[in-house]
Amino acid sequence: MEFVEILREFLHENNLSQAEFARRIGVKPGQVSEWLHGKAKPGYDTLKAMATAFGISADYFLGITDTY
Repeated sequence: MEFVEILREFLHENNLSQAEFARRIGVKPGQVSEWLHGKAKPGYDTLKAMATAFGISADYFLGITDTY
């Protein structure tokens, strides 16, 4: 699964808006929008922030595992 699909699914399953997700990981909402439109992908520090903020493995966001 591509990162765009993984992120969309995560937001939907957790009932999170782009703005709330961005706030919780410390990025601007516009950055999340770029990810969702496939214009960019998060870097290492951002992936680490995503995993830490939600208490899940970065492997999930990387598409290595299907479970949190």
